[in-house]
Amino acid sequence: MSLAEGVLRGEMRAAARLMREVDDRTPVAERELRLLYPHTGRARIIGITGNPGAGKSTVVDGMIGRLRADNKKVGVVCIDPTSPFSGGAILGDRIRMQRHATDPGVFIRSLATRGHLGGLSRSTSDIVAVLDAMGMDVVLVETVGVGQDEVEIVSLSHTAVVVTVPGMGDDIQAIKAGILEIADVLCINKADREGADRAERDLIAMLHLRAPVHDAPEVEIVRTIASTGTGITELLAAIDRHQGRAGDVMKTRARARARAQIVELVHERLLGDLAAAGLDQLAAAVAERTRDPYQAADELLASLPQRG
Repeated sequence: MSLAEGVLRGEMRAAARLMREVDDRTPVAERELRLLYPHTGRARIIGITGNPGAGKSTVVDGMIGRLRADNKKVGVVCIDPTSPFSGGAILGDRIRMQRHATDPGVFIRSLATRGHLGGLSRSTSDIVAVLDAMGMDVVLVETVGVGQDEVEIVSLSHTAVVVTVPGMGDDIQAIKAGILEIADVLCINKADREGADRAERDLIAMLHLRAPVHDAPEVEIVRTIASTGTGITELLAAIDRHQGRAGDVMKTRARARARAQIVELVHERLLGDLAAAGLDQLAAAVAERTRDPYQAADELLASLPQRG
């Protein structure tokens, strides 16, 4: 039995093995993902992003609990910083979500960023596809928390939730956070802290200043105290309302997700072809000023093999 067949049967061991192949970018991964692709597109993908210290992992933990209470199968992808020693993910999120570790209806996978910008691992979309194909109703993708570079989450998710927190210089936080521009739902976590009212006013003001998006639904602001579970039900309800109102925006975002995935694959394959065509040698020539970069680029493109 292939790994893809095991995944479609809902076998966690097969899914874990395939995710390892995906993260290592092996030929096995592409072969199995091709088999799985027709069985994807059913799961709801929710992105959770925001500033470090906002409590994203605690919010995700609360969402898992609430979704499981509704008998939903939940997949979770946690994008973690890369360990400077092992090169793997620092599994802080697994520790926070330990109470779900033995639940057969929950699958949690941590991924290392491995230097990839934008808060998302390059393997994230493929891992999400595996979780989708194995029958997860909802897939939660939590980003690493690097701040303004996390806008990639919007191309991957159906709904992007931006988590913020009062008491961190709310006006400056709202103004400087470029991720605010991609929010579908805003979550003010730790709302029992002083300054929650001010944080909400600042966010409302910034939403009025952000560039309008045609047909995009209104951004809701939800307050939570994720450590006690307060507001998690309301947050999930706001996500449901966003997906119910989004209409054509969802179709546009689906095309954007497909486009981004195709571009990533083409980019990866072109880089391999460029390396084989002598990229390093031409780079040395450009550094020594024996060729200009424009000439080098033309030579590389001319030498690329024609793909059938």
